[in-house]
Formats: sequence, structure tokens, C-alpha cells
Amino acid sequence: MTINTLRRTKIVVTLGPALDDTAVLQRVIEAGADVFRANFSHGSHATHAERIATVRRIAAEQGRIIAILADLQGPKIRIARFKNKKVQLKEDQVFVLDPLLGDEEGTEETVSLDYKALPNDVHPGDTLLLDDGRIVMNVDRIENQRIICTVTVEGELSNNKGINRLGGGLSAEAMTDKDRVDLIEAVRLEADYIAISFPRNADDIKAARVLLRAAGGTAGIIAKIERTEAIHNLEEIIHASDAVMVARGDLGVELGDAELPGVQKKIIELSRRLKKPVITATQMLETMTYSTIPTRAEVSDVANAVLDGTDAVMLSQESAIGKYPDKAVAALHRICVGAEKNPLASKTTQHRLDFHFNDVDEAIAMATMYTASHLDIRAIIALTESGTTPLWMSRIDSQIPIYGLSRHATTVRRMALFRGVYPIAFDATHVDRRIVNAASAAELQKRNIVQTGDLVIITKGDLMGVHGRTNALKIFTVGK
Repeated sequence: MTINTLRRTKIVVTLGPALDDTAVLQRVIEAGADVFRANFSHGSHATHAERIATVRRIAAEQGRIIAILADLQGPKIRIARFKNKKVQLKEDQVFVLDPLLGDEEGTEETVSLDYKALPNDVHPGDTLLLDDGRIVMNVDRIENQRIICTVTVEGELSNNKGINRLGGGLSAEAMTDKDRVDLIEAVRLEADYIAISFPRNADDIKAARVLLRAAGGTAGIIAKIERTEAIHNLEEIIHASDAVMVARGDLGVELGDAELPGVQKKIIELSRRLKKPVITATQMLETMTYSTIPTRAEVSDVANAVLDGTDAVMLSQESAIGKYPDKAVAALHRICVGAEKNPLASKTTQHRLDFHFNDVDEAIAMATMYTASHLDIRAIIALTESGTTPLWMSRIDSQIPIYGLSRHATTVRRMALFRGVYPIAFDATHVDRRIVNAASAAELQKRNIVQTGDLVIITKGDLMGVHGRTNALKIFTVGK
């Protein structure tokens, strides 16, 4: 891509059987995938390891920097299974959720639960939503751990479908025994991000970080916002996390679909204000699972997330099991680029202008973006150890590309998620500090990003190779 066609919003692609064909995977990477998600709700550790290794190999062949996101399943609250795999429920019929029933003994009158504590979490008058809200039941009473319900929205119910309580309030902990095992595997696979499903508060994120560090991991932790309780504790969860995902599936079921768009905007706005990347996920282009083009409603949905400032948009089943994963990525790229041309995507921001900065790094980042917007700056070059300075820069809406140059492979990959940041592997510690500005600009020049005479801004620290010491802003003319 040339500088004029760079896409600022990043694309997250979910791995699955549809991408096991290496030719398809190659086309998906060529189409613009930035992050690949390994969904630990499905597949074995061996399968995930093989898929991740293949992604890294093909990305290296294409000269692309790709991040890996390991998404832990979390406490999926599901029904068990039916004798005949599925049943047809009718409106006004009585249906019983019975945790004491055998896991394979479901009938048209009753089914077991994999979450045995559900009778303790619900009360008469509660509304339960099954299969992402396609089937709705009212709780009439609880008798001997059996939840007696009346069906209010009928439909077909099949094995292992999920259950949500309207308004939230289920007590299941965010990390299950399976998640703890999967987290260790994600660390072994050197995942760049690990997503925690169904966190209720900051303590759930902190507990996951303790497990991560105990396993020797340094991955960024992504909080998936998909519980009503998480909305009540949103700011503390964002502070405790390294990034946030608007997981619109379960969140939409618990909140109700009419409330979801406003909450999505709130999560994106607050995440950006608190200096954290944010991913918008679920059903972005769902019809492209089977169609070669998106609906106009899907185009508008993606574009609105981009206009709101999301760092990334995510494909789920569209890429994991879809017929046209490369076309879905190409469509996301096209929509994002189109939305980013809109003036609303680069509106003048008041981001933290009324704040007192406690970090020199952040002050430099904000000064860089202010200066860049008032000069004819072609690019911003951030020499970085951790990626923090370019992340802070990216919280400001701007058409000016930010190139994060780092010697650390983990930092380079993690920057692949940041909106408007383009990571480049570059070891400034191996360059004479007297010519490091010219050397970093030359790195962009040899990639045809800038030309002789272009103005760039370079940020760095006096002590190269030391974390958290960005304290200098230099306006530099390329080639001089």
C-alpha cells in the first residue's frame, strides 16, 4: 500500500476450517488482515498451534507483521443435549431446565444444564434468552433445582445452545478450569493478546493477569465486554486491561438489542479516552458467511464503528467457516478506507487537552500530534520499546500515519492492533545515536513511504533501548 491508501482501522480475522487451505489464508493476509484470532471455544491445542504457525509462516513470506489473539472461552452457560439433537418449542408451553437430568436426556419437555448453579442465580419473573435470544422463556418457579419456565418466543432449540438472563446477573466466574489450561497454552504459543471472556469487574482481569505472569507470559490482556455487570464497572475494567472488545453477541442479548448501539459508542469513546485500543466484534459482515457481498446495513454498521473511532473491526464465522473469507476481508478494508475519508473520521479532537500529564512520554505524544496537525508533516516516526508512545499518539484522530519502530518483536506485533499505527522492525540501539534520526527516516524512505525533502516528526528517548523514556520530539527533513 502507498501512504495515500493506508487503512488506519485494523482488521481482526478469526481462524477456522475455512482458513485451513493455505491458498485461502494467503489471500486473506494479502487482503489486509492485521490480527488473527484463535478461538479456544473450538478446536484442540494442536489445531491452534498448527494454524498459528501457518499464519506466521505465510505472513513472514509476505513481509507482513501479524498479531495473534488467543480468545479464551469463559463460562459459557449452556443447555446440555437432546436425545434427538433438537426439539421444536411452542409458545406458551412449559419447559423445564433440570441440572439433575442426564446430559444426553433432553426432550421436548426438559433438558439438562452444563452450568449446574443456574437455579441459584435466577428467580421467578426472570426472562431467560436461549440461542442468542432466538428463544425466550419466563421463569415461573424453581422446584428442587428444576427451573420451571413458560416459552414466550417459540422456535427450534438444539444441543449446547447458550443461555443468558435478561439484565445479566449470573454469578459464573470469568476464568474456568479450561481457561486456565488454555491460557498456559496461549503463552506457550506466544500469543500477543489474550482475551478474557465475560469479566464482571476489574478483579477478573487482575486475576487473569496474575495467572498470565505465573505462566511466564507478557501478552496484552483484552477484556471482552459482554455482561451487563461489565457495563456497570466499565471504567475500572478498561483501566485494568490492555485493550477492550465490544463483544456484541452476548452483550446484545443481556442488554436488549435496542440498547446495544448506544452502549457500543460509550465503550469505544471511553476506551479511547482511557488510552486503550478497542475492537468492535460480532456479526460485522455476517451475511458474507454465504454471500460474496455485504448488505448495505452491514456496510453502515462497520462504517459507523470506524467513524466512532474503533481501533479494529473483527470477523468471526465469516472467516472461520465462511465460503468467502478473503472477500469478507477485502470488503472490510474497502469499507474502512471509505469511512476514513469522511471528515468525521478525522474531526478535531479535544483529547486530554484539559489534562495535566504525569508522564513525559504522554506529553511528547500529545505535542507530536498537535504539531503534526499544524505543519505539512508526511509521517510520524516513533522509536519505541513498549509501543506506549505510538499508542497514545493514536488516540488523536489524524490522517497522518504513525510508524512505530521497535527492536522487540513482541512490541512490533502488538502495535498491529493500534489504529493508525504501522509497525516496523528496527533496532535503533545498533545505530550511532548521532545519526539515528537520519537512519530511521532512511528506513521509511527505502520502503517508499517518504521522499527526500519530506518533513517527518521523530520521537525517541535520550537513552535508546530504555523502556518509558521518550522525552524528545524532532522535526526532521528526510535526506538532509
